[in-house]
Amino acid sequence: MKYVIDTHAVIWFFEGNPRLGINAKAILSSPDSQLVLPATALAEAVWIVDRGKTSIPSVNDLLSALEEDYRIVVYPLNKEVIEKTIYLSAINEMHDRQIAATALVLASTGENVKLLTCDLNITNSGLVPIVW
Repeated sequence: MKYVIDTHAVIWFFEGNPRLGINAKAILSSPDSQLVLPATALAEAVWIVDRGKTSIPSVNDLLSALEEDYRIVVYPLNKEVIEKTIYLSAINEMHDRQIAATALVLASTGENVKLLTCDLNITNSGLVPIVW
């Protein structure tokens, strides 16, 4: 099983925020989890940290934490992901589409994939299996 990480999940995990869902926290805490961070979610996380909207002290701290976590692979925002977003009109926000599309692209290669998110825009679409 691979778990795609949404922006809130990665930030809340690294800052120890109690709003992180119990199931997401268990997955993010497990040394055996295979974690995929979409480039879009990374860019959003950097933006949020840079604006001081989190307790993570700096962008460098965020990037260092990601670099040190061997389980996390950053997945590129590539043509395949962008093309997949065209069919995700049930999700009305561009970045959310890109994050969901990353999960769907991985699933199309035969991977068993779930998305760690509390985002109702994605969850209510029913397009991607969700864990929170």
